Amino acid sequence: MTATRVPVRRPKMPLEVRDQIVLEHLPLVKAIAIRVRESLPVQVEVDDLVHAGVLGLFDAVVKYDETKNVAFHAYAKHRIKGAILDSLRQLDWASRDLRRRQKQVEALTRALTTKLGREPNEAEMAEGMGVTLERWRHMVAEMRTMGLVPVSTTPDPEHEPVPEIAARPESRPDRICEHRELRSTLARAIGTLPERYRKVVFLYYTNQMTMKEIGDAMGVNESRVSQIHKTALKKMAVVLESEGIRSAAAF
Repeated sequence: MTATRVPVRRPKMPLEVRDQIVLEHLPLVKAIAIRVRESLPVQVEVDDLVHAGVLGLFDAVVKYDETKNVAFHAYAKHRIKGAILDSLRQLDWASRDLRRRQKQVEALTRALTTKLGREPNEAEMAEGMGVTLERWRHMVAEMRTMGLVPVSTTPDPEHEPVPEIAARPESRPDRICEHRELRSTLARAIGTLPERYRKVVFLYYTNQMTMKEIGDAMGVNESRVSQIHKTALKKMAVVLESEGIRSAAAF
């Protein structure tokens, strides 16, 4: 008869110990929040990212398992970053003020179109909103950045046209941040390769050279280049998997 395995329960961590660990790692939270903030729209506050990161840190302290042979610092970084990204996905980036402004713009566009018998141009929209042409363009850019569908106006003949472009998913703050982090992770993975391997990866993916062309440039045959390429990808895969990336689709 096979004995039933009973899961081992870890003793609950005293609150004072948990709080001490959190306090010691607050600088890490702020550093990650600031780094994430660098690639986000201006309206995103660092304090909001720090708050989300602290919640992720608490979660890391509670769920950390030292038997997994992973340093707490590395584990906490993933939890903190993950919590910040989650907060970006959940936040309503189009603030109430901006949504109110969008409604004003839509109403003005309809009114001017009816009055003029055509779509209003930039100057007419700016005058109707009571702002300068430069300020009007800034408002339109803000609405696009925030994921709101831009208004359709006819640009002034003297200025470059402002195309009507629907907000794209990749313009969302969380997507911007994720893409930046992925590129950073990929750069670290490439940086772990020997120089010869890095050169093959660079020439193949950045310079779009064929295996034969790379071989001619490096003085080796095409078969050797292919072998180096495969080995480089395997070495990079190990680094990427340690960062939680298991598929090239992430890029």
